[in-house]
Amino acid sequence: MSTGQGSGGNVLAAICSFFIPGLGQLVQGRLLKALLMFVLAGVLWIFWMGWIIHIWSIIDAALFKPRS
Repeated sequence: MSTGQGSGGNVLAAICSFFIPGLGQLVQGRLLKALLMFVLAGVLWIFWMGWIIHIWSIIDAALFKPRS
């Protein structure tokens, strides 16, 4: 998968996070971040504020730059 901001891999990860918060981070191999996004979104959806984490998850996946 391509790496870096704007790469095809990040676009795919952002699309995955659009459907399930944290799935894009999981696709990128960031297990702890994926779990954090998924759990926070689930908890906050109870209070109708899960969309905040959902959007954060999409943006984070799209802008991810792996360390060299």
